[in-house]
Amino acid sequence: MKYGNVRNIKKELLSDNWYSLKKVTFEYQKEDGEWETQIREAYDRGNGAAILLYNTKKGKVVLTKQFRMPTYLNGNEDGMMVEVCAGLLEKGNAEETIKMEVEEETGYKIDKVEKVFEAYMSPGSVTEILHFFIGEYEDAMKVSEGGGAEDETENIEVLELDFTEALDMIKSGEIIDAKTIMLLLYAQINHIFN
Repeated sequence: MKYGNVRNIKKELLSDNWYSLKKVTFEYQKEDGEWETQIREAYDRGNGAAILLYNTKKGKVVLTKQFRMPTYLNGNEDGMMVEVCAGLLEKGNAEETIKMEVEEETGYKIDKVEKVFEAYMSPGSVTEILHFFIGEYEDAMKVSEGGGAEDETENIEVLELDFTEALDMIKSGEIIDAKTIMLLLYAQINHIFN
């Protein structure tokens, strides 16, 4: 079997404890026409969605703060991350998933979102495509305290910050999450608050 410049793909399941980790052996055709065998590992956790909640009248954004063990293992001193609301897709529907995640994590029930782009977040080892959204919120949309689903042990703190403060947190290193940086810079580039 050959796909473009890749052939003889063999997959070996290494782990399916949380999601699936596979060892993939394949042949890759180089520019000179020669084929070489390559081995990679690919982690498949499904695709996801992320959203920047914003309020232009107040000049604010809603972010979340929660503990992330992988960042702790890689030197993030307390493991806490300030992030946009995000989650894995349910039934493949990015828009419905992100609306549900917003209510679950932040307590806001929003009905209108705008997809602005999608991106692979770590294409060297993770299969995930992340769908990026923006959505405007108002105080009247608050239906609960948020904090995440109890059965998912999320323990999420909801933060409402001035947009300029959030941008400054990128500069200071308080926000080091890629999806959050991408959406905040998208808002800045596209003058959402002007």
